[in-house]
Amino acid sequence: MSELIVDDMREISETLKKRRLEMNLSLKEVENATSIRMSYLQAIEDGDLKKLISPVYAQGFVKQYAIFLGIDGDTMIREHPQLFNKKENQEFAYGIGTLEMRNSPGAGVKWVPNLLWIAAFVGLFGLAWYLAKAFEVL
Repeated sequence: MSELIVDDMREISETLKKRRLEMNLSLKEVENATSIRMSYLQAIEDGDLKKLISPVYAQGFVKQYAIFLGIDGDTMIREHPQLFNKKENQEFAYGIGTLEMRNSPGAGVKWVPNLLWIAAFVGLFGLAWYLAKAFEVL
């Protein structure tokens, strides 16, 4: 991480922490008011954005935290875009293997329930016709 980014994050974290202490608020009170987890607020005040979910969340949390403290969050984000524009590696492995592939062995079984419903309907219709004939309704 470059020195400029570290200095910018330190400036933001010190500004937020100083303002919170001036307002005599605990992190728990800020958590209750903003719905940002206390661990994330602590990470922001420590200048450790890596502990946050992603750069997008970091930007939103910093902005919301600043606005709550009466600081212009939009300006704070706009003045330090390099803190929140980091490309992150995303892993999507959790969804692989859960999708059904075309022409897979399980794909052809979907007609079985439909065939069972049709057979049940035809059987019920046949039984009704037989009973109607037996009781001379028809």
